[in-house]
Amino acid sequence: MARPVPVDQAIPQPEVSVVVTVFDEAGSLDELYRRTTAALEGRDYELIFVDDGSSDGSFAAIERFHAADDRVRGVRLKRNFGQHPAMHAGLVRAGGEIVVTMDSDLQNPPEDLPKLVAAVEAGYDVASGRRVARRDSWGRTLPSRLINGMLRRFTRVDISDFGCAFNAYRRDAVEPVLGAIGKQKFTKALVLSTGASVVEVDVGHAARADSSRYSPLRLVRTALSVLAGFWPQPIQWIGLALGAVCTLGAFALGCWGVFYWIDRSNFPGPLFGGVAILFVLGVQGFILALVGEYLGRIQRDVSGRPLYTVEREL
Repeated sequence: MARPVPVDQAIPQPEVSVVVTVFDEAGSLDELYRRTTAALEGRDYELIFVDDGSSDGSFAAIERFHAADDRVRGVRLKRNFGQHPAMHAGLVRAGGEIVVTMDSDLQNPPEDLPKLVAAVEAGYDVASGRRVARRDSWGRTLPSRLINGMLRRFTRVDISDFGCAFNAYRRDAVEPVLGAIGKQKFTKALVLSTGASVVEVDVGHAARADSSRYSPLRLVRTALSVLAGFWPQPIQWIGLALGAVCTLGAFALGCWGVFYWIDRSNFPGPLFGGVAILFVLGVQGFILALVGEYLGRIQRDVSGRPLYTVEREL
């Protein structure tokens, strides 16, 4: 992927860049644009819409905004590459000293933009959006809590909502990890893992009527992404844990079998042998999936495939 031409430092840059990732949100873009521009009134800003391969005419709305407002920029990707590659396409084009990221679905109110910007202006590197009074179903909140717990453990950053895409960053905090953004999920966790200072800012949240639940497969894939991206030496730790569990399990089952044999003159070996084998195979399957995640990342890096390709840029 060719990086955009660097911003000419001789040209005055906006104070704030707002990067909005868009995927099939034509119905909400007009309201988003109206509310976002109202929230930023009086500030020097730019709006960068990144259309992640929408098929519903979203880019036509972005073109309309661009024609009427020279603060609006647009990028259309050739297909749907995912939220974080799309976010990367906006971040590398942002010229502001403060960069705000947000989704286009209006789950987070644009009226909270000034709070995030003010937190960065107060001296923090990252203003992390924290969704209060979440109105999602348990099928979304439960996986979110599990992933947040894992990220807190592995990044050692004590914030409660890694999954919120509504955040503000100081440019200096984002630039060191630009090369990694998009290759894995959780952009905020990447930035915070470098030691950036952070403050959580409460932002509103509205559930979507058509929001889908986390499927078990999606939850497992997200968990593997977190492990591969943020847990140092996971294979060694899992190997040690597997060895300890299997050894203790075998010892316990052996002792129980001996006492059972003494009491009833019958050792139920096949039953416990089958359970032990199934358990070990299950753990090995998890390790194999984790190794596959690593190998997939290595393959993507070695092959040199672009993170995304741009079809058109305004």
